[in-house]
Amino acid sequence: MNKLPSVDGDTWKLAPHAHVIVYEALDGGELLTIYDCGAAQAPPSAQIVGNLVRTTAEHELERQPTGYIVKVREDAVLHRQDDDHYVIEAR
Repeated sequence: MNKLPSVDGDTWKLAPHAHVIVYEALDGGELLTIYDCGAAQAPPSAQIVGNLVRTTAEHELERQPTGYIVKVREDAVLHRQDDDHYVIEAR
């Protein structure tokens, strides 16, 4: 389920106020659930199994018992570095 607009094969555009919910598994894996806006009552735009290794875009980080939330505060993209590693970069 990935409804994010594609920039190229390994890069997707995030909404200006995207929230990326990162669930951390006991085995070290992560599930990224991406919402266009934290305030909207809408289903997620994407769910990706992989590790979020870095965020260079302006953001707020909120720790949760099961992981953390990255609240993006500028135009950004989600870029796949390899099969299971992703970064959020300023656009």
